Amino acid sequence: MPYLTSQALTTSGDGVDFETMWSILSSSLREIHTKNASKLSFEELYRAAYKLVLKRKGEVLYERVKTFEMDWLSTEIFGRVKNLLSGSLLAGATGGNTGTTANEKRIAGERLLKGLKQAWDDHNLCMSMTTDVLMYMDRVYCNDKERPSIFIASMALFRDHILRSPLFEGENMNVAMILNSVILDQIQMEREGDIIDKTLIRSCAYMLEGLYETEDEQEDTKLYLTSFEPEFLDASRMFYQHEGESLLRGSDAGTFCRHARMRINEEQDRCRSTLSPLTAPKIKLVLEEQLIKKNIHDVIEMEGSGVKYMLDNDRYNELELIYDLLARVDEKKDELRRAMQKRVVQSGTDINSAAMTASTAPQPPPESRSETSGDKEERGKAESKGPPLNQQTVAALQWVDDVLRLKVKYETIWRTSFDSDQGLQTTITRSFTDFINAFPRSAEYISLFLDDNLKKGLKGKTENEVDAVLEKAITLIRYIQDKDMFERYYKKHLSRRLLMGKSLSGDVERQMISRMKMEVGNHFTQKLEGMFKDMSVSEDLTANFKTRIAQLGDPDPKRIELGINVLTSTMWPLEALAPSANNSSEVARPNCIFPPAIERIKQGFEKFYLDKHSGRRLTWQANMGTADLRAIFPKTPSKDASLSKERRHELNVSTYAMVILLQFNELQPGQSYSFEELQARTNIPSSELIRNLQSLAVAPKTRVLIKEPMSKDIKATDRFLFNESFHSKFMKIKVGVVTSGNKVEGDRERRETEKRNDDTRGGSIEAAVVRIMKYEIPYLLPSFSPSKY
Repeated sequence: MPYLTSQALTTSGDGVDFETMWSILSSSLREIHTKNASKLSFEELYRAAYKLVLKRKGEVLYERVKTFEMDWLSTEIFGRVKNLLSGSLLAGATGGNTGTTANEKRIAGERLLKGLKQAWDDHNLCMSMTTDVLMYMDRVYCNDKERPSIFIASMALFRDHILRSPLFEGENMNVAMILNSVILDQIQMEREGDIIDKTLIRSCAYMLEGLYETEDEQEDTKLYLTSFEPEFLDASRMFYQHEGESLLRGSDAGTFCRHARMRINEEQDRCRSTLSPLTAPKIKLVLEEQLIKKNIHDVIEMEGSGVKYMLDNDRYNELELIYDLLARVDEKKDELRRAMQKRVVQSGTDINSAAMTASTAPQPPPESRSETSGDKEERGKAESKGPPLNQQTVAALQWVDDVLRLKVKYETIWRTSFDSDQGLQTTITRSFTDFINAFPRSAEYISLFLDDNLKKGLKGKTENEVDAVLEKAITLIRYIQDKDMFERYYKKHLSRRLLMGKSLSGDVERQMISRMKMEVGNHFTQKLEGMFKDMSVSEDLTANFKTRIAQLGDPDPKRIELGINVLTSTMWPLEALAPSANNSSEVARPNCIFPPAIERIKQGFEKFYLDKHSGRRLTWQANMGTADLRAIFPKTPSKDASLSKERRHELNVSTYAMVILLQFNELQPGQSYSFEELQARTNIPSSELIRNLQSLAVAPKTRVLIKEPMSKDIKATDRFLFNESFHSKFMKIKVGVVTSGNKVEGDRERRETEKRNDDTRGGSIEAAVVRIMKYEIPYLLPSFSPSKY
């Protein structure tokens, strides 16, 4: 083999013997391709090519080099690659039965890939060296004639004579087809859990990325994009379609989601390390379409493991997977929103049903079981802590607790699993609004919850804990659509707390009203604030009245001390605080007849008040007040015939009970009043009289009066006398009034409340219509005549 030397390239004069120089150049190119280029002088070779181009032989040189490369690839390289093709690879490319194991296919495929990689690497190296020799030809001839560089032209030759050259005459089968088949088989093996040579596949993918359909090398004409990628996406589309169907048949929803997430990560990693980043967004779409979008509805609705199961069992990780997968194919997450709304409403409906069942279930009678001494002791301890809540009140508080627990549950899921998605928050809010407003007693129950907390539930809590309770209440109020119904109940409960001194903290009460003002508006809290203003003004009035009495110099040490609450009738729910007045069966009666001592101080206050506020009218609400009495019980014979000590007690009673007890100051020992006589002397409505007499004569621990005959029920023929033998270990005794019913309104009371609320709404609607008409009339047609309507 001749080598290029300075003497060999010497020419006489300006003549250039092209054939001689080509013979030497072609020999040198062969040495480069056979990896024997160490003895070549690339400087002299460059000069030779330079002279040929300079003497206008560039086109001939260009074509000769192309012909040389084509012959080399066709005769030397193609045969080597063809020898790497086994029968199993050929059969696999045509879709036939290979009759080989997966391992044998993998080994045969890797052998082909290694051979192609070696051929490609060698071709690139050789053409890089050749390009260095022919640099002047590329720069002058190729630019002038707008021909592709010799490197680009040689890449096209590799494409046509190695990858796309038919393997057999009369057939379309070529190396590129088998290469695609082998890579797809390798990827399929990896998807099924086998280990493959990722670096080797990446090298072949890189080769396809370096080859183009045309010599102008447009980005979208890469062989990888036009030849391999479509087949890869089609195969992936079919694979994930079958896998999705298989997973639906053989796995639960959580397993499906975890597998789908794993496949997404695998495909992204495969595009980074095995194939090409160009494919990443396309395979992502295939996955989302075939594996997620087509199956997500069935996954969400899957019985025993779908979203319903996940929500009920706090499967936060699986819910997060569901959310992530659905977010890829549906920006609004409609399927998840629908399933979650259905489950929230269903859970809320169950809470509503449980509350209704609990409130109407019959209470077991106390005599249904025998009571041991231990039971009596436990019952005594319980009674000492305060009166037990009635059944409907317990059901009301339990309903609120259940709703709040459900709210906390879904807020936790929303933050933990749903990335605080605003659309899903709207769904949760709408779902809670639906089932809360479907429950007819929601406004009343929420008000009862606040009433219970503001009376005793907040005792011992820190400031942060108090804020948390109030915020929960505001959240529930936010869901109520009939906020005027809630306002009506809240006013009733607030009035009782204020008038009976049951409120735990005035500051907390005002804080709650301030929160409601920010949430609902100033119009909602005007009357509530007016109630507090009345209480404040009443304190000043009471203090001023006491000062006035002191100035009169009244020396009577037994003078009654009067504490007054003057209530603005338009601010306070007086009709709700006087239930007997609303009883249709109750005969209308005049006001309560107070004892003379009470009547004198009552008239004294009226004169004091009306002197300051002429034109006003005071109506005394005896059913709403309380009184403290000092009761003296005389000495009575004991079991050993000796006289016991005189006993003094302070009784805290209702105003009606005070009026009843003061009647007995006029009786001699042993004398009594009948029920009808007490009613005639006091003018107390019969229902209220019965309740107060039950507290004074029937309740075991506050039996200040004796009822004859003794029974639980009060009858018109019963007689009552002062219980001189009354004993109690407490100095101060609170006589609670026996309630005529539960704190929760009965059906009749509720209908009355709704009627009053509807009447109020009617007035508001009429006022709104008037305002609208005043605004619209100037813009109506001249033919419009308001008097006609």
